[in-house]
Amino acid sequence: MEQPVEMNTLSQILEKLRLKGKDNEIRMSDHGKMQSASLNKIYKPEDLTIVKTYRFEGMSDPADSSVLYLVEDKDGDIGYMLDAYGTYSDNDGPAFDDFLKKLPVADRDEQELFS
Repeated sequence: MEQPVEMNTLSQILEKLRLKGKDNEIRMSDHGKMQSASLNKIYKPEDLTIVKTYRFEGMSDPADSSVLYLVEDKDGDIGYMLDAYGTYSDNDGPAFDDFLKKLPVADRDEQELFS
């Protein structure tokens, strides 16, 4: 009989990214573009591709939910965008959602991303 796969938590995925030197958070700037402070880059939607998506829901509170988007820029740098929703949401509203909708998706194997 197959063993159940253990679910990863948001903190586990963020730690994996940190250990691989890919803990580059990309956030909404004041100008409606995404910005990476650690790489000193500003992105337009055509500069990024979503390569993996993780969805998390709080075990005791379904309103405690978030999505982590791993993205790759045109230079091959990997970063992430975090979108919290539910009770604890502080996302940047329509500008963030509009930006996200414009990103192409190229789902990749997790092993490939963390190798």
